Amino acid sequence: MKLQLRVTLAIFAAVAFAFIVRYLFAIDSLSALYSVMTVTFLLCLPFGVGYLTVYICKDETVEYSAAAFFVPFIPIFIFFFATLLIKVEGMACWIMIMPIFLILAGLGGITARYIKFKKRDKNKTFVYIVLLLPFFLSPIEKMIGAIPGTYKAYTEIDIRASKEQIWKNVTRVRAIDKQQDSAAFTRFFGFPRPIKAELDKEAVGGRRKAIFDKGLVFDEEVTAYQPLKSMTFTIHANPYDIPSTTMDKHIVVGGEFFDVLNGTYQLERLDAINCRLHLFSTFKLNTTFNFYAGIWASWIMKDIQQNILKVIKERSESEARIVVHT
Repeated sequence: MKLQLRVTLAIFAAVAFAFIVRYLFAIDSLSALYSVMTVTFLLCLPFGVGYLTVYICKDETVEYSAAAFFVPFIPIFIFFFATLLIKVEGMACWIMIMPIFLILAGLGGITARYIKFKKRDKNKTFVYIVLLLPFFLSPIEKMIGAIPGTYKAYTEIDIRASKEQIWKNVTRVRAIDKQQDSAAFTRFFGFPRPIKAELDKEAVGGRRKAIFDKGLVFDEEVTAYQPLKSMTFTIHANPYDIPSTTMDKHIVVGGEFFDVLNGTYQLERLDAINCRLHLFSTFKLNTTFNFYAGIWASWIMKDIQQNILKVIKERSESEARIVVHT
């Protein structure tokens, strides 16, 4: 019974620590010193949760390294569900950072176990250092600042249709049914699904509007155009026009941390009956952990683009079959 009580106390204390750090790092008036979109928050919070959990647990509970590594998962998952429940964080953000949180919490637990058994005389000193570390490191990181990075997401698809049939489905995308939406990855994240794209004229200066569900709209302008060959367009989303329920504020398009700059379609003929359609986009990240955020952003952009390409392929090939049969 005492062991269970001690474990419960350890989990409660660890979750409380996580909420305190999350709350303080999100206060607008302290934004010059703290932010949840920092390496400090990403690494120190879960490490501290893991360390504090094992520090409070009785020795016999974390006698083995495996226990010290996995027991901290409990407060992390509780923190995860609690922040979702009270809508402090969104599912998309959590899925992205969960692998790092679990690994760092486990490492924090392993470190606490080592100190607990090997450096008992320094046990209290180390726990204070670990718990206060994010509050000292974050201001330093904020002074250094984020380094904006620009990235490209490349996708392509082979289509058995003529250039004319493909191109008319590129310039204007008719309404997409849910059954045609194959972007399982981004749907799982809760990202809006594409509905349609409209273009007022096929020339430089043409205005294109890409409409997604949940109120997400991209205003685009054609900056380069070659009929049946290529089309480049800028992409603009006003984050203030996007409903707060549409995307997590930390990954909203056009926001402080993530923005899509432009997109390009390129069409090439492979042989007498096959063409290859390329779609690539340029996006910008503005965090101190672009090395990690860039991986997820690239996956998301590629999934969105590949979904559009599949729709274009299906429609173009369907129209090509109708022409052949008639």
